[in-house]
Amino acid sequence: MNVMDRIEHWGDTHHPAWMDIVRIALGVFLFVKGISFISDTTQLSRLVTGLDFHLYTVTAVHYVAFAHIFGGFMIAMGCLTRFASIIQIPILLTAVFFVNIRMGFSYLNSELWLSLITLIVVVTFAIIGSGKYSMDEYMKNHNN
Repeated sequence: MNVMDRIEHWGDTHHPAWMDIVRIALGVFLFVKGISFISDTTQLSRLVTGLDFHLYTVTAVHYVAFAHIFGGFMIAMGCLTRFASIIQIPILLTAVFFVNIRMGFSYLNSELWLSLITLIVVVTFAIIGSGKYSMDEYMKNHNN
């Protein structure tokens, strides 16, 4: 049994039912955040342009919106939760360490704290998986 199988097995056996509510809330939050990025692409473009990553701004904006909308939906449904969570990690790392940290670690910087908490929860679901009340569990039990 390799490391990934052991992590997956540990996550499946140590997943309390209340974490499914947290997973669904996280998915809905990411979905809504993706919709808000699409509705105000100028603000997101300004954030990405200020990073000076030498990426195409339009590509980065579309990646963030796509990952948040479809990743959030997949996390909320519990479908490929680990994969959808891993897709969110680079976006949230960028949000925490490059975008929001410029304003400092004050309690007034709510976007930094929100991004940091979301990053921690996403990493948690990348490890523990989707849980009992999810599409992954349903597909595993009803594989016909």
